[in-house]
Amino acid sequence: MKDLLTLVAKGLVEDPSAVSVTVDALNEEGVIVYHLHVGESDMGRVIGKQGRIAKAIRTIMRAAAAREGGRISVEID
Repeated sequence: MKDLLTLVAKGLVEDPSAVSVTVDALNEEGVIVYHLHVGESDMGRVIGKQGRIAKAIRTIMRAAAAREGGRISVEID
């Protein structure tokens, strides 16, 4: 899952070396939280107009997690 998020984010940004993903442990609700970190200049590219790209990234990740029987959340830092 972490690799999928990294791959999607690196495809969107101008500086792929600044992309990093951290993962929190399973919380009390059974959700794993992924934190996506990108360069300051690439923040707009990852969020998109009115948050459309960020929403699409979250949808892709939730669908992939559902295939594996888990629940995740993606936060863009």
